[in-house]
Amino acid sequence: MASNYSRPGTRETDLDLFGRVSAGIIAEVRRVIVGQDEVLNGALVGLLTSGHVLLEGVPGLGKTRLVRALASALDLAYSRVQFTPDLMPADITGTNIIADDPSGTRRFRFEPGPVFANLLLADEVNRATPKTQSALLEAMAESQVTVANIAHRLPEPFMVLATQNPLEMEGTYPLPEAQLDRFAYKILVTFPTLEELNAILDLTTGDTSPTVTPVASAPEILRLQSLIRQVPMGQHVRDYVARLVLGTHPNQRDATRFVKQYVRFGASPRAGQALILAGKVYALLDGRYNVGFEDIRRAAHIALRHRLLLNFEAEADGISTDSVIEQLVMTLRTDEMADRGRAS
Repeated sequence: MASNYSRPGTRETDLDLFGRVSAGIIAEVRRVIVGQDEVLNGALVGLLTSGHVLLEGVPGLGKTRLVRALASALDLAYSRVQFTPDLMPADITGTNIIADDPSGTRRFRFEPGPVFANLLLADEVNRATPKTQSALLEAMAESQVTVANIAHRLPEPFMVLATQNPLEMEGTYPLPEAQLDRFAYKILVTFPTLEELNAILDLTTGDTSPTVTPVASAPEILRLQSLIRQVPMGQHVRDYVARLVLGTHPNQRDATRFVKQYVRFGASPRAGQALILAGKVYALLDGRYNVGFEDIRRAAHIALRHRLLLNFEAEADGISTDSVIEQLVMTLRTDEMADRGRAS
């Protein structure tokens, strides 16, 4: 059962809570999900940083199953929307309906849509029209929706986990850059190894079905989100984040040759925010109350890959955003080591 422990506490108490909740969530999801360590850690980063997550992978890899397991491990309100071409914005946000009040007078009453949840699964988000996709934009950016000129606040915490298939493009509407940038992290769901596939087959074809038990409440998640922002970060690490984000822009003086050759547009300042917050979570998961370069490097791909626009030359040469990020991280790491050598 989820704990009712939500009173403000000391840093040590909050760190203990972080360890218990993060380990508990991972253990519970592991009951029904095999492998996918980086995907699970990335989803946990999104949850604890109040950042929306885009999961990309071919069908059958357990994206929806993972989100359902995560929702089951949390004592939070959960809803799912299956995105289709005929889905309308009101199907997500809700709408005004005519209802009788106790006096018998008919009035308009707002009927909340599925977006009014703590955890929203937007399944196959790129199958809906841009008009419907945009219904999520205000919710993701402002934690509210506006219907008939009236703003309605969403519950806290609020997180969108969206899935999309990178292969089947027929009948889809690619997400616009503005909406992609609202996703703090993009996580690639890869195919399992031989050992993992054997474990999946064993887990899903037997006569027993494991259950997931809630281990964290909404007040606890909000408290941990506050704790994440209190984790200290040195100025040299913050400078590293700024250099990494600026390094994705080909028009910057210090951009690498690789970036200038293959990148059309670089990452926004939101990428820096996502890098820092993810770095703080990774540091705590590693048992440290400070952020190091290795934490930022670990977060680089999930925070940057959906924010880089490559040019036609990159497509012709088979260059991916991940390879651009890897080359940029390696270049900055070389510069960092050179700076340390000069300093010593």
